[in-house]
Amino acid sequence: MKKFATLALLAALPFAPAAAGEEKPLWEAGVGVAAFSFPAYRGSDERKNFAMPVPYFAYHGKFLKADRHGIRGSLFDSDRVDLTLSLSASPPTDSDDIRLRAGMPDLKPTAEFGPQLDLTLWRSDSRARFLKLRLPVRSAFTLESSPQAIGWVFSPNLNLDITDLPGMPGRNLGFVAGPIFASRKQHEYFYGVDPRFATAARPAYAADGGYSGMQFLASLSKRYASAWVGAFVRYDTLAGTAFDDSPLLAKKHFAAAGVAVSWVLGESTTRVRVDD
Repeated sequence: MKKFATLALLAALPFAPAAAGEEKPLWEAGVGVAAFSFPAYRGSDERKNFAMPVPYFAYHGKFLKADRHGIRGSLFDSDRVDLTLSLSASPPTDSDDIRLRAGMPDLKPTAEFGPQLDLTLWRSDSRARFLKLRLPVRSAFTLESSPQAIGWVFSPNLNLDITDLPGMPGRNLGFVAGPIFASRKQHEYFYGVDPRFATAARPAYAADGGYSGMQFLASLSKRYASAWVGAFVRYDTLAGTAFDDSPLLAKKHFAAAGVAVSWVLGESTTRVRVDD
């Protein structure tokens, strides 16, 4: 559980927002707390609710940056192309606590990471608003004493980001939407049923790779003098997926949500201009 918590913190890390052209400390660091509510796994009809501590960090270097747009490096001679790091994680699930998985092996906590190419399709003159096409490809593996590779995930999406909402200065609104595709091994881990665990109500099932559903996410955040507050809500639809007929798929439409509060405890005395 400790390993999962560490990866989950990285995957949901709240980065500091900064308006384009604004001068910011080279780095900022702090700590906070977050609460989440989501299904035990995508498509489960049983939920998990929990709270955990979260780190807060921002770095505005010339070539390496970590902020509300993620961790990225300036590897191209273009201000419209970024290579970033994409992270994701899922919590452990005790199968005996999940009706559809009773008697099956537990789901280990998993982590996903890999490169993400960001292409800026549109940006306002003030750089306060932009639309990006994001192309992340992540390798997935279990977090245990002997980690197992469980395939890969590709989730291209459009990201609309709006800084300083009209009439609500300091607030930042973001939207993300796009399909998910995954390998057979990834789908088999969550939705496959080995013949030895088959029952009259849960027939054996071998999952295929391919379409893994759509995700729509909206987030809202605000940075105060020494604190950061953010929240998100996510809607998933699994209709028409490659595992559409899995006996472990209970809900094809569901929502997840989370909220976080962080306090800035320290910052660099060196200040730099933030252009994006």
